[in-house]
Amino acid sequence: MVFSTFAPIAACLLGLSSLTAPPQPASSLELSLHETSGRVATASLTCEPTGGTHLHRDTACATLAQVHGDLAKIKPRQQKCTMIYSPVDVTATGAWQGKPVTFRATYPNKCAADSQSDGVFAF
Repeated sequence: MVFSTFAPIAACLLGLSSLTAPPQPASSLELSLHETSGRVATASLTCEPTGGTHLHRDTACATLAQVHGDLAKIKPRQQKCTMIYSPVDVTATGAWQGKPVTFRATYPNKCAADSQSDGVFAF
């Protein structure tokens, strides 16, 4: 009789073992933008499935998909920017479809970082 009391609990526990973890994203990047003023902005970006804290993650993932995760190959977007020199350093680290990604660049200002990265560093 003791075993019949635990049968429902055991059935529930066995049912939990069939739960699977959510799928891991195919690509995951940590992005940062350092301004000369000392301000630092960061964003996480996952693709396939799209997620993270990046404000424009769908656009950023589409841009990166076009260049297979190689940020150096991004075609700049035509965009008017001021000529004010206020350099920003950007970094991207992580993995794109299993391949390590490490990218660093300096742009004349935030607008240039946005246009030259076609939105990847627009956060």
